[in-house]
Amino acid sequence: MSSTLVDPSGAPARPDARPPASGRRRSNPWLTLCAVAFGLFMVQLDGSVVAIANPAIGVDLNASTAQLQWVTNAYLLALAATLILGGKLGDRFGRRTFYLVGVAGFALSSVAIGLAGSIDGVILFRALQGVFGGLLMPNTLGLLRAVFPPRRFAMAVGIWAMVSAVSTALGPIVGGLLVEHVDWESVFFVNLPIGVVAFAFSALVLPQSKNPTGRHRFDVPGVLLLALGLLATVFGVVKGETWGWASGGTWGAILLGVLVLAVFGWYETRIAHPLLPMRLFRSSALTVGAIVTALNFFVMLGAIFFVMLYLQNVRGFTPVEAGVRTLPLSLASLVASPLGAALTQRFGARTVMPLGMALQGAACFGMLTWSTDSAYATMWPPFIALGLGVGMVMAASSDAIVGNAPVRDGGVAGGLQATTLQIGGALGTSVLVSVISARVGATLGGELSAAGVPDGVAARLAEAKDAVAMGIAPVDGSLPAPLRAAVVEGSGQAFMNGMHAALVVTGVLCLVGAALAAVGIRTRATAH
Repeated sequence: MSSTLVDPSGAPARPDARPPASGRRRSNPWLTLCAVAFGLFMVQLDGSVVAIANPAIGVDLNASTAQLQWVTNAYLLALAATLILGGKLGDRFGRRTFYLVGVAGFALSSVAIGLAGSIDGVILFRALQGVFGGLLMPNTLGLLRAVFPPRRFAMAVGIWAMVSAVSTALGPIVGGLLVEHVDWESVFFVNLPIGVVAFAFSALVLPQSKNPTGRHRFDVPGVLLLALGLLATVFGVVKGETWGWASGGTWGAILLGVLVLAVFGWYETRIAHPLLPMRLFRSSALTVGAIVTALNFFVMLGAIFFVMLYLQNVRGFTPVEAGVRTLPLSLASLVASPLGAALTQRFGARTVMPLGMALQGAACFGMLTWSTDSAYATMWPPFIALGLGVGMVMAASSDAIVGNAPVRDGGVAGGLQATTLQIGGALGTSVLVSVISARVGATLGGELSAAGVPDGVAARLAEAKDAVAMGIAPVDGSLPAPLRAAVVEGSGQAFMNGMHAALVVTGVLCLVGAALAAVGIRTRATAH
């Protein structure tokens, strides 16, 4: 068992003895929940804020589609590579310590992003931000697992998921206001005051929580194998867009990553003190929960990425207007997290996860009705379904993964959940951007011609497929007004072709995730 209080001995206190105020403060589970909520809010807000800032970053720094993709993926790759390590470091050396290091580093690297002044600098510091996020995120759940009794853990996870959903949902609104009325750099500067408050409050109230390990050796080879395997796999997927999905480089990177991860799994079963204990996967609820978590964020982050491009670049809404139009998604996710926790506690993850994935599938297939001039009445129902689905799956999967892990592995389990979440998000953005780009490239010339663009001009403009894949029509003031209108029409239709192809992919994956959760989870998740 991990020590969670100031006095870890477990000896009962005398009736006439009261612990000092600092001891009572540091042993209060609800203050711990409030403290980790600050850090969680900062990280999740940043993720969704960046999505709405991407178009402004691209224009200001003259960034290509691939570079904008790396603004997101550099962060997600670094985060994915360090989350399990961050949880393990917290479990062994102190969850409070590494949570505080993560908060401070995340806030400072955010400031560095805003001051970078170049797209390469933004990408570099986004990766550093991801490393500190990898120290912060898993220890939020590890701290909660250590201080809350099993009967209250599901409720704590529900509140944790609600904070995550609220901060993610507020991102488009906050980001839209900052981008429109200040600048895109302020999207990152806002993390500094949040980080200062989070650090000060957490330093005051968080208990130190870690596992007694004696003279156990730290699993350095496991750290290296896991990081290399994750980086190679996701790198191959990311580069598939530019190298081509049939290229040897793409599949070589992916297969190398899978091979290294297989070696990592084999190695972890051969050592006494592994980075990621393979025994955790004996729980079918934990294993399926991890897979469905990845699918959940594949759909959510990928969909948010191209929906924001659609609203801002195709429909012409300002960042604030785009954020306001996604408000139904925000409100739905706010309701879904505590609802999902309550339903999970009552009916189990086997019921809640398939329901959440089915709602997301319905949202994706509903978006297939969208066009370049769709009425808002066709938009808000899919937003509600997507928000409900994501929030319910997040609450259920948190209980399935962390709730099925022993307390001593709480940080590692939190890292496992956060890792699958971030890998899913990285793959979602990468794969869906590749799907959109491929479909745009295949249909752009024909759509321009069908809109009335002369064949010679259409062939020349077809080279601008990267811009069209972002929803931007390749027009300038030198084009006559009728030709400009035809280019805008054809480019918009080509983007919609790509977006619809991505929606089919996400919808099918949602149905696969629902079926997997229904079949693979045979018992209700309970905390051990």
